[in-house]
Amino acid sequence: MSDIQKIALITGAARRIGANIAKTLHEAGYGVVIHYRKSSMEANELVRQLNERRANSAWAVKADLRSVEQIKFLFDETMVAAGRLDVLVNNASSFYPTPMGGVAEQQWDDLLGSNLKAPFFISQAAAPELKKRRGCIVNIVDIYAKRSLADYPVYSVAKAGLYALTESLAKELAPEVRVNGVSPGVILWPQAGAVKEAEKVLAKIPLQRQGSAKDIAETVFFLVAQASYITGQVIAVDGGKSLL
Repeated sequence: MSDIQKIALITGAARRIGANIAKTLHEAGYGVVIHYRKSSMEANELVRQLNERRANSAWAVKADLRSVEQIKFLFDETMVAAGRLDVLVNNASSFYPTPMGGVAEQQWDDLLGSNLKAPFFISQAAAPELKKRRGCIVNIVDIYAKRSLADYPVYSVAKAGLYALTESLAKELAPEVRVNGVSPGVILWPQAGAVKEAEKVLAKIPLQRQGSAKDIAETVFFLVAQASYITGQVIAVDGGKSLL
């Protein structure tokens, strides 16, 4: 059982944006539960580093979020380890192209599962505890939720659903729980060798530079800790790309 005042569960937090969110919340005094599916080494190393800074302040839990049973396990293990839950950050996501004409049912199930099904069922499982703590949920959406990305129709549909889910949960869980979202723009390029593509995109957006995982993490922190009268909103952190 933890004696830390507030606890945050971040899904997909072993690497990249999720890890930055975990570090930012931890630095602000939160205990953090690091969810992972495959990145065991990275998750446990992050937990080790955070616990060196503050003992008994970080835990790692493995779960496949495409399974409702595993989602329940994740929530139960969070409560066993940390004793409470104040913040849920739905960050875990699958992302890969699915050009029309060759989309398989497995791809549909995977992309909808990680990007939409999982956030819904985790939020449902956590809702009673979050209501008790007057906590909050932050969903990591995507600017392509509003303007689909070519060759990524299934991913775009899934994120559009998450955008709608953010607004829906804000109504369903009010007034005790605030629910908001963050839509990253050009932050981290998932494919190696995308330098030329990046340069073309960056030249077009108003700020003409790539954002960082820190930009997303700081916006999440704002919504968690400094935005007590904001709910049902999705903030684009994209250098102005969504204006185009």
